[in-house]
Amino acid sequence: MDSPHKLLDGPMDGLEADGRLRLPPNVTTLMAEDLRAGLVLAADHESAILINASETVNIGQAALQLLIAARQEADRLNIPFEIENAQAPLIARLDALGLADILGLTGKGETMQ
Repeated sequence: MDSPHKLLDGPMDGLEADGRLRLPPNVTTLMAEDLRAGLVLAADHESAILINASETVNIGQAALQLLIAARQEADRLNIPFEIENAQAPLIARLDALGLADILGLTGKGETMQ
């Protein structure tokens, strides 16, 4: 039975073929457990945490906490952490919350329209 709150389309084994975790347009707090599982899988794949946020416009509090924890864990393990393709509105929102720098997004939204 598929939940309407699943993070990825299909079962949560679920990274893209290149190991990136793709976030949906709205990452709600209800998706936090799926996100946590996806981040664990992403960290195990190629020893990096790579997140594709190209479609993401909104991230809930619990999901933000997990992304920050993943960033801290990547730093502790000395592995790459990157949120890729984040659009300017999402970056602006995270910047307003004081989280863009923590998540490595500072300056990335300035060149986007």
